[in-house]
Amino acid sequence: MAGKTKENQVELITPGDTRYLFVLPFSTDRFLVRRFLVSERDIEGNIRFGKVLETLDKVAENTALAYVHRFYPNARVVTAAIDNIVIRNLADTMNDLVFSAQINHVGTSSVEVGIRIEHLGSRACHVGSCYFTMVARSTDCDEAKSLTLPPLDYRTDLEKKRYEKANIRRQQYRDSLLKAEEMPSLEEYLFLKGLHKEQESPAFTGILARELLLESHGRAYPDQENVPRTIFGGYLIRRAYELAALAAEKIATGRVIPCMVNRINFNQPVLLGDHLKFSARVVYTGKTTISVQSDIERFNMGAGEKTLSNSCLFTFTNVDSDMKPAEVPFIYPTTYAEDARFLNAYRQRID
Repeated sequence: MAGKTKENQVELITPGDTRYLFVLPFSTDRFLVRRFLVSERDIEGNIRFGKVLETLDKVAENTALAYVHRFYPNARVVTAAIDNIVIRNLADTMNDLVFSAQINHVGTSSVEVGIRIEHLGSRACHVGSCYFTMVARSTDCDEAKSLTLPPLDYRTDLEKKRYEKANIRRQQYRDSLLKAEEMPSLEEYLFLKGLHKEQESPAFTGILARELLLESHGRAYPDQENVPRTIFGGYLIRRAYELAALAAEKIATGRVIPCMVNRINFNQPVLLGDHLKFSARVVYTGKTTISVQSDIERFNMGAGEKTLSNSCLFTFTNVDSDMKPAEVPFIYPTTYAEDARFLNAYRQRID
């Protein structure tokens, strides 16, 4: 429980009190470096971004747990969503990587954890920032229930600004859900119609979206467990990202590097023994970017259940040997489902 004032009332915690630092000590731990390498070749940005995502999820969990445990010592937290990870500079394994986390917003039972990733040493730079929504759950019974959390005390102008930005992000996400359900505008309809019209030509040689799909299957085992009977979300999103990168390479003319994680939703927990199906499909290409939707479905054969566990949208940049953005071929949707996925990515596009 948080400390008490002389008046025997609970002392509110400020966002600054929730700060958490985590370091990947690449400069001193060569075994760690090898686990994070993409290739043994000397290449720029030689780091497995999927492993960085896995680390981010753990950092967010530890930050949220430290706050929740002040009030519910036996509670756990689960990831609900990851919002807009923007990659500003490529990371590598030559210098230490620092994750600086802090809670920006506390809702009824959820917290938003903001994380800034920075390099130390000779390549000191801001690598990227992201926002995790974590939900507090009880462990008192078999059926997990959300817990009510006390609010933070936002004192400084910066803390209040971050709180307001968190509210804006929450509203933007709600707006995006509504927008995703919207019918195409006249401009969008004519654009899609034109793409379908091109495919009717006998001389059509474009690349169809259905040709850019990869799938992978697996099972959830105890060594991937994070909280009792539940698989670590970081492991799942690492697998989803790695398959997405392979899908992007199917159309890339050069190397693909991560540009943005548009959104990752955690819809259902994955339980021990579940059969997992990972799918990654290229849904849109800009001038130099590739948008890939990755979904994770879980199957409980004994109970006959099939649910969507995670839905992710990743954006990659296609680069040449000099790491400069290079053009990628355009892709064409054919079915209604492909139109919908194309349009969703088109509305969030980064050319």
